[in-house]
Amino acid sequence: MTEVVVAGGGPAGLVAARRLAEAGADVRLYERHHDPGGRVRSLRRDGYVFDRGFQVLFTAYPAARRELDYDALDLRYFKPGAVVAREGERATLADPFRDLDAALETLLNREVTVRDKLRVLELRRELADKPDREIFAGPDESTREYLREREFSDRFVENFAAPFFGGITLDRSLGTSKRAFEFAFKMLTVGRIAVPARGMAAVTEQLAESAREAGVEIVVDETVTDLDPHAADPEIELGRDETTADAVVVATDPKEARDLTGVESIPTDAKGCVTQYYAFDGPELDAGARLLLNAEDDAPNHVAQLSAVAPEYAPEGRNLLSATFLGVPDESDEALAAKTAGALAAWYPERRLDLDRLHTSRVEFAQFAQPPGVHDRLPDPRAPEGPVYLAGEYTDASSLNAAMLSGQTAAKRVAEDFDLEE
Repeated sequence: MTEVVVAGGGPAGLVAARRLAEAGADVRLYERHHDPGGRVRSLRRDGYVFDRGFQVLFTAYPAARRELDYDALDLRYFKPGAVVAREGERATLADPFRDLDAALETLLNREVTVRDKLRVLELRRELADKPDREIFAGPDESTREYLREREFSDRFVENFAAPFFGGITLDRSLGTSKRAFEFAFKMLTVGRIAVPARGMAAVTEQLAESAREAGVEIVVDETVTDLDPHAADPEIELGRDETTADAVVVATDPKEARDLTGVESIPTDAKGCVTQYYAFDGPELDAGARLLLNAEDDAPNHVAQLSAVAPEYAPEGRNLLSATFLGVPDESDEALAAKTAGALAAWYPERRLDLDRLHTSRVEFAQFAQPPGVHDRLPDPRAPEGPVYLAGEYTDASSLNAAMLSGQTAAKRVAEDFDLEE
């Protein structure tokens, strides 16, 4: 039987491990933390759910639809669109095709022009049926350049695109590849944004359970520290032991993957974020299950009323907010909380919100940077020497979909090379 070691228990590693086990391989997965999950984790405490950074599931992700049981995840949905907020003003910009109740308010929204709204509809039609392979092929440019070429107004770019799509790519300057923008826009057009009722960790918990059911041995609190692909069977050094295998799938974070494999094309330039969680009493904010976008600055970039989306994220009778800052600011937790309180006070002068800061999640490496052209330079899963393969979003794009897709691709390559029935 072909023996395969998978290093790393995030979505990519879990998907690769399960698929290889189902193909007949003997698979052991090593995860350095106490449980699998990678960057997709949640802290459940005192009746609250705190995801590791602001994370959501785009239900239209092709790889997610193949790998996940959405019904079992018990998804809770954001409302389409967002509320653009500035001092003393809040304006809803929604999808009139999927939210008829907000159609009139969206039509009257003055944060973007009528021509912008027509161009959004044109872009919806163009991208809804555009194959993903076409999105990630051809010439590239920044998202900002792309929007300007399509003659979106400065108001649309600065008031909506910068905080909304900048929040997705963690780049409010919109210097990210237009391919990432087009893919995210397509996913928003044909699907919805959701979180599982138990938090985003439910995604990787389900993937781990599926892997175990397929026969994968998941070893936690153990790290692959080195490997030699030139031995007859790759030699693998662990934190406390050594082992061998016929093949190794490296599904660690990008920096560790580069160190283990020597593949220099693995991108390691990071985009980070800080997300704080607050509770407050009284009625929920009128934004409800829509994102609140900061149209004036990035402190914070956006606010989400998570308990309005998923009541399970907070104890009964309490409201849970998250506020996300792009990058990893040096300010203290208290200073960031003061900025959030100041922003909300400006947006809601009619409300007095007494925020109770509950948790801060600082994520230095939430995504790898995606400047124009980056996708053309990403490594192939077979890039390492010997029977060593890469499984990580850094082989495709920076998204949860890409992580799961990379696990599928890595398993397929191993199966091809070892005549498994993947």
